[in-house]
Amino acid sequence: MNYTENSSLLICVDIIYTNQERTVLGIIFMVKIKTPQEIKIMKQGGRILATVMRELQKMAVPGITTNDLDRAAEALVLKLGGQCSFKGYRSEGKGNPYPACICVSVNDEVVHMPPSDRVLKQGDVLAIDMGVLYQGFHTDMAITAPVGKVSPEASRLIRATKKALKRGIKKVRPGNTLGDIGNTIQRYVESQGFGVVRDLCGHGIGRDIHEDPKIVNYGKRGEGLALAEGMVICLEPMVAAGDFKLKKSADGFGYLTADGSLSAHFEATVAITKRGAEVLTK
Repeated sequence: MNYTENSSLLICVDIIYTNQERTVLGIIFMVKIKTPQEIKIMKQGGRILATVMRELQKMAVPGITTNDLDRAAEALVLKLGGQCSFKGYRSEGKGNPYPACICVSVNDEVVHMPPSDRVLKQGDVLAIDMGVLYQGFHTDMAITAPVGKVSPEASRLIRATKKALKRGIKKVRPGNTLGDIGNTIQRYVESQGFGVVRDLCGHGIGRDIHEDPKIVNYGKRGEGLALAEGMVICLEPMVAAGDFKLKKSADGFGYLTADGSLSAHFEATVAITKRGAEVLTK
């Protein structure tokens, strides 16, 4: 799950460490630095989340409903000792609470679609987004999977979005900037002929599902907040086969591509260590 990004105020030149609060203060951001023990807890929660996601991916076959996936997700996460991060969530504390454990977006639906009695069909492109709360800390993850046999274009879109995430993760290390990540994702996605969604973005994560900084999937190298050891962030490229512009869904929760083109979404929770990126959701 991600932030809605309406502001361009992301550039941060200086960061100031305050050891008492274990935070990094930026010009715009207040980024919470995690201790090794907190990251260890998040890694345990991330392992639960990845386990649930693998099971959901196996279930994503023609004939199943998105409600079936949601029920299975909640039952398994509770069995494994976690809780659903998204259920009851209100964006910025406003609006209706999110009614389910997972977001399930199909074809031109980009993100945040609640499950329903919709039956998945052969050829659908299914994106599942889920968060897990474990011992006071959240992790967040998204995958996109083909339902049965999909078109060559859909397969290429899914592969490109997954690869964009991997390329972004390779840029995660102390001293690199958010712009380095966004630029890498944008250049790769656009080189494949697809559009990078600009109205939504990734985020920091920890005791809150959404923390600073906001992480867009486009930008210029060297710009934005510098990454620091102990930060934990969610990278999540959202990619459209056509134009990147979005429209709101009728239920008020989700987003769709404005031109009706297919969309794909991958996300990982990543800790920044002195050695570089450590993916916690695997």
